Amino acid sequence: MSPDKVDFPVRVLIVDDEASYAKALSKRLEVRGLNTAVANSGREAIQTLRKQDFEVILLDLKMEDVDGLETLKVCKIMDPRLKVIILTGHGGEAEAKQSLKLGAFDYLVKPTELDDIIKSIRRAMAGR
Repeated sequence: MSPDKVDFPVRVLIVDDEASYAKALSKRLEVRGLNTAVANSGREAIQTLRKQDFEVILLDLKMEDVDGLETLKVCKIMDPRLKVIILTGHGGEAEAKQSLKLGAFDYLVKPTELDDIIKSIRRAMAGR
């Protein structure tokens, strides 16, 4: 297995209110073999989850409408098997502990290397 590619289909929902960042990350992950969708708010993420199934969510914490922790709670109620990876530039130790307590699989701080995101997704999928 190539270290920078995922050799099995994984559906990833990227949730970030920074639309340009989410779109760029989506393209970079798709080049590496992942199937991605983008939601630019917590509300949009929840609507998207009602229509499609995903294995992994990359979720920002600080968003305008519904913050990442609230979105995480709803996502885990909708599908307890979802692997939610927090990917944020605005978190600290308290937010990390809280998100893990609420069921997040991992917590990554931006800027994060793409390889680290892929490694986290691989670890999430290994436990599924």
